[in-house]
Amino acid sequence: MEEYMNFYQIPRSEWQGFYLPKHTPLTQEELDSIKSLNDRISMQDVEDIYIPMCHMIHLHMKEYESLSLSKGLFLHRYIKVPPFIIGIAGSVAVGKSTTARLLQTLLSRLFPKQDVQLITTDGFLYPNRVLEERGIMDRKGFPESYDMERLIKFLNSVKSHEKDLKIPLYSHKSYDIVEGEYETISQPDILIVEGINVFQLPANQQIYVSDFFDFSIYVDADPALIERWYLERFESLLDTAFQDPSNYYYEYAMGDRKEALDMAKSVWKNVNLKNLKEYILPTRSRADIILHKTDYHKIDQILLRKF
Repeated sequence: MEEYMNFYQIPRSEWQGFYLPKHTPLTQEELDSIKSLNDRISMQDVEDIYIPMCHMIHLHMKEYESLSLSKGLFLHRYIKVPPFIIGIAGSVAVGKSTTARLLQTLLSRLFPKQDVQLITTDGFLYPNRVLEERGIMDRKGFPESYDMERLIKFLNSVKSHEKDLKIPLYSHKSYDIVEGEYETISQPDILIVEGINVFQLPANQQIYVSDFFDFSIYVDADPALIERWYLERFESLLDTAFQDPSNYYYEYAMGDRKEALDMAKSVWKNVNLKNLKEYILPTRSRADIILHKTDYHKIDQILLRKF
């Protein structure tokens, strides 16, 4: 297909033979704690897909380090190798968070000398009160709902080896930024940045988030499948939200289930699917690797950028 003209299309059966692990550096219990709500992933997926991908990332890291050292020789000065940044993009509910957490764990275990840290771009969403003031609460997740300038400054600070960088904390329980609370990133060797917006090109900016990435991954699936996963996840959230009145989904959990599902279907169609088609999917070709999923989140194909 023309959309994949710049990629090697590699079936799972071929990809899993590129690197045969001597052991899997995590347990089933650890894997269960890593995966997101309603996501499906097996130890076989770890061995077949993710460990070979970690070693592909390691090849890029070695080339990155070599180029950094060569620049220092050219400039006749010592240049400390900047942190290696990995971007992970894809639709809501496609499994980006599981991929990000699993990569963080595997890279830390396979390369124990590397300090691997992880952020999501949810922390760079404007607070709900700001979205409401601007009349774009129904555009939450679209490019204009993020403080992209703050995200770009943060990534520049990471590359510059700055210490104790604070980013706002986002709560999926309250569906909002938690005022006055932050998470800290401090001089990682590898930083994983996960979010739906990380490959996008916002208007009126000369520097883009993806300019800071040294390796990038897009998690892909048919939109009809992603809708099913989104609705399954929504129902799972309702099954627990009724226990906590402060939970964003509490009122939906306590109300009519059919009305709640109709609302979720409307949000998918008018927000998430629209965002996917207009802003997320068009960025897929910028990835170094595309993980293509089919039923039950099974990865059936890996697409590797040619050049």
